[in-house]
Amino acid sequence: MRRFYTGLAWAIAASVVVQAAAIAFAFGGLLNRVSNGDVVDKALLESRQSGGTGEAGFWIHGIVGGAVIPLLAIVLVVVSFFVRARGAKLWAAITLALVAAQVTLGFTIVGAPYLGLIHGANALAIVAAAVIAAMRVRRMPRAPGERTAATEAGADQEEATSNAVSA
Repeated sequence: MRRFYTGLAWAIAASVVVQAAAIAFAFGGLLNRVSNGDVVDKALLESRQSGGTGEAGFWIHGIVGGAVIPLLAIVLVVVSFFVRARGAKLWAAITLALVAAQVTLGFTIVGAPYLGLIHGANALAIVAAAVIAAMRVRRMPRAPGERTAATEAGADQEEATSNAVSA
């Protein structure tokens, strides 16, 4: 479960990076259209048929941010209940809360563009929280009573050695 938890946390961080790249690609394409003399107006945006370079970036940003990352964050919280490591639940919950705020900011940005400043900063906070979640669980010693194949093999070898010495 630790590996799955860690993988989910890294996937969230990587997805935020994908989002940043996608929105940069989208706005780069939009600026390219404007520099070529095209007009970007409400009719073009509502048609969703601009067909310009970078248009896919808006779709990628929306799908990854509106569905993929929230789903990963919810699964991270669920998995955190099965991971025996201090802070797993806390950092999963922090990540989910930041993701919930991010989605809310993303949908309200149209009515209040200045929220884009918080949206961008919150994206960095999500990356930080997800990386901390992954690193803390990876570096934590195993909980008492949690046995692995390596500890089982070591215990068997130690028992065999003590039996040989006592014989």
